Amino acid sequence: MMELNVQQMLFEFLGGLGIFLFGIKYMGDGLQRSAGDRLRDILDKFTTNPIMGVLAGIFVTVLLQTSSGTTAITVGLVSAGFMTLRQAIGVIMGANIGTTVTAFIIGIDIGAYALPIIAAGAILLFFFKSKKIHNVGQLVFGFGALFYGLELMGAGMKPLRGVEAFHELTVQMSTNPILGVVVGTLFTVIVQSSSATIGILQELFGEGLVTLNAALPVLFGDNIGTTITAILAAIGTSVAARRAAATHVLFNLIGTVIFLLLLKPFTSLILMIQEAMNLNPEMTIAFAHGIFNASNTLLQLPFIAVLAYIVTKLIPGQDSIVEYKAQHLDPIFIEQSPSIALGQAKEEVLRMGKFAVQGLEETNQFLKTKNTKHSGAAYQLEDAINNLDRKITDYLVLLSTSSLSKVESEEHGNLMDTVRDIERIGDHFENIIELVEYQQANKVKMTDTAMGDLDEMFALTISTVNNALQALDQNDRTIAAKVVKKEEEIDKMERSLRKQHILRINEGNCSGQAGIVFVDIVSNLERVGDHAVNIAEYVLDENH
Repeated sequence: MMELNVQQMLFEFLGGLGIFLFGIKYMGDGLQRSAGDRLRDILDKFTTNPIMGVLAGIFVTVLLQTSSGTTAITVGLVSAGFMTLRQAIGVIMGANIGTTVTAFIIGIDIGAYALPIIAAGAILLFFFKSKKIHNVGQLVFGFGALFYGLELMGAGMKPLRGVEAFHELTVQMSTNPILGVVVGTLFTVIVQSSSATIGILQELFGEGLVTLNAALPVLFGDNIGTTITAILAAIGTSVAARRAAATHVLFNLIGTVIFLLLLKPFTSLILMIQEAMNLNPEMTIAFAHGIFNASNTLLQLPFIAVLAYIVTKLIPGQDSIVEYKAQHLDPIFIEQSPSIALGQAKEEVLRMGKFAVQGLEETNQFLKTKNTKHSGAAYQLEDAINNLDRKITDYLVLLSTSSLSKVESEEHGNLMDTVRDIERIGDHFENIIELVEYQQANKVKMTDTAMGDLDEMFALTISTVNNALQALDQNDRTIAAKVVKKEEEIDKMERSLRKQHILRINEGNCSGQAGIVFVDIVSNLERVGDHAVNIAEYVLDENH
């Protein structure tokens, strides 16, 4: 009989946990879609000072329903050079506050209505065509699933009251808070969601299976355990990204140490709030979680520079990341000296061009090695190119209102066109990455001859783009003329490679799928050559 109960307990608990995690994820996706997929932009733009960083971290985490998600995006932004370590620390602090919202949602006692809420979400998902209603349906369905999962987990945990070993563990956790912290940390590391482990803690406390003295240290441990996602996201990335992840760990460790030292007064405060506000057990844990994270942020916010210093010492090394934000576009020059502003814009366009060359090189490496490190780097470079495209275009539009000489006006127009050409080069190497990903996903084999041909065409294309940027930088007609010649070679190569590819298909050496990938890569490279020649022609026209 007992065996059946253990099986039922396990099934209900694990099934409930699965539904709960799915509910949180689905609800977060619905919220994110309703808000529009501009979370990276929010984090990028609104992190000018630590307080704004904290607010951005809270907002994005409430939308994502996971602090881990926000931290992973932040680590990515730091790795790509869009955010400094200090800005990232503010966002991570905010993410810790934002994640407490889930606990407050769980504190609302509507578990009994979980199934009708799921039904309402399903109706919105299946009986309406509108995207907006779908997003709301997803949000409602996820909300219901979250509570239904909790109900199942609660039912699965009820019989634990009679298990002697569990009873002993909770008594030990009450007397030894460090054990509670370890239990909370390990459990969150396994589940990889502090919202889930805090939800379980709320259920245990609600069922009277743990006391408040035992629950609070587990709560602190949950906050340490949630940093595992940031650590995993930072493995193999830049030094700055590893430092951001280390900050997350350090921030929660320091908070836990402070609150363990103040455990008695903190427990008394929570009991006082519970009585004064007549809170149910689940909401009591939510308040404890909220107060812990908010106080921890307020205590450590003034010391962001110290935290940054500590992690820089803990994780030494030169950071090799490029600053992807615009460096030369100072609006002051537009007012004072339009010709200097034009020069600054040109410098920024050349930086953007360098990113395009690096992106092509990373794409070629990805094609050869299939190592996602290269595709990740190329995607980040494409992001940087798009970011610079917006910034430089805005700057040049502002500059066009100034009084420019005839020659300057011509150069201004050429720079506008060059920005567009470089942005298109970014799009083409992104297309090639997607083709290689398709090749991998569908296990499409390419012949050695085809790979050799692509490598040769890549080398020619990269050197052509490099020459075009050199011609622009030095305003050199000779190099520009060389680009035109090289582009003709690229065109010839494209035509001959297409013919060779048809021969390979006819001889049965190459599959149709491989052929599609090959031809699309070749035609994207040929387009890159076209954009390079456009840049060279601006130089040739300028010197007529």
